[in-house]
Amino acid sequence: MNKSFDLKCLSGFINITKYTKVALPVISLALAAIMPNVATAETVMQKVTRTGVLTAGTSKDALPFAYTDNQGKLTGYSVDMLNLIKQQLEKQLGKKIQLKLVGVTPAQRIPKIVKGEVDIVCDASSFTWERDKQVDFSVSYGVTGTQLLVKSGSNLGSAESLVGKRIGVLAQTTNELAIRQAQPQAKLVYLKSRAEGYAALEQGKIDAFASDSILLEGWLQKAKNPDNFAIAPDRPFSREGIACMVPEDNSKFLDAVNYSLVKFMQGFVNGESQYVAIFDRWFGPQGAVFLNRDLRDLTVETMQLVIEFREEIPKREL
Repeated sequence: MNKSFDLKCLSGFINITKYTKVALPVISLALAAIMPNVATAETVMQKVTRTGVLTAGTSKDALPFAYTDNQGKLTGYSVDMLNLIKQQLEKQLGKKIQLKLVGVTPAQRIPKIVKGEVDIVCDASSFTWERDKQVDFSVSYGVTGTQLLVKSGSNLGSAESLVGKRIGVLAQTTNELAIRQAQPQAKLVYLKSRAEGYAALEQGKIDAFASDSILLEGWLQKAKNPDNFAIAPDRPFSREGIACMVPEDNSKFLDAVNYSLVKFMQGFVNGESQYVAIFDRWFGPQGAVFLNRDLRDLTVETMQLVIEFREEIPKREL
């Protein structure tokens, strides 16, 4: 054996070991800078467990799904769904959870979820493939469609009648998409809020305002001069399910959300009093927005379709 060769090898090994001790921390820091979320990513369930807070985004003007009441409190059908989700998380985690509500505009919803500023959004959101690229959706717990609020006597309604007409929409909503698809030659006028849309129609700045059927009905039932307006056409331009949005790659949290919503719908369809009371608070004869028999039947039919594709939740859980 060549002693000179052995000494060179040993010297090289010592140098490699010395440099490795220095290089490994440097490499680790470099990797951490390149992939900061790999080691630090926290799921919603982990965050809620750690903080005891579920931060939820919801709308401020989507009566009866989510809106600000006379006391400045965020409330509505979708807010009730959030409370049911909170209760389910408390049961699963074995601890009290605070539901922190944050008012968001349609344009703010997805960015706030992606940035981790809210853990979930439940308002009047509908599924689109474009949105699905950035967030995940729960099962649908309501149904609506896109219609137009017009002035009484207006001949607007059919897709053909919208050519060249000024149609108010909120940006990044399925209502905008529905009108674009129904009539590409309509002149879309972008508004910042539903209140601004209603005001623009009253002032003649737009020819119609496009929004969710139930939201338009809710506004019309509360309006001071409802006879001055109408909802058209009779058949909505689209039919959409209302769902919650959550951050991507949070399957355990989404499981809890879906379980809560399906439990509510199953209980409502089966006539469980506590769930019927929640629904009627918003859509019953004395509710915030009364649904006629056709709309109520459509809602129940949609719920039945959702729950039929899932295992029945035991009655002791309801």
